[in-house]
Amino acid sequence: QVQLVESGGGLVQPGGSLRLSCAATLSIFSINSMGWYRQAPGKERELVAGITSGGSTYYGDSVKGRFTISRNNAKNTVYLQMNSLKPEDTAVYYCNAVTVNNAYWGQGTQVTVSS
Repeated sequence: QVQLVESGGGLVQPGGSLRLSCAATLSIFSINSMGWYRQAPGKERELVAGITSGGSTYYGDSVKGRFTISRNNAKNTVYLQMNSLKPEDTAVYYCNAVTVNNAYWGQGTQVTVSS
């Protein structure tokens, strides 16, 4: 069983930055990949970014060049640095972890981009 604890959401003005954190209760070396998804009201959940156990990263088209995913192996934590935020980035952001046998989700953290 893996528990994911997210933090770092909040209200930010357009053009601003936020960093989300996702701490896993299992060693991230036991996790095949971790990522961030988001869901805005009335929309489907979509991939934001992911990082594999080998360190490869991938991003959704709408955030390429603005968001960066990284991880700290010693802290079993994955981060999402979000720069140049836009109102359309407003959503609940969910951390995801995939192991050999299962997929796990965090509780979600709200990100609101508004002036």
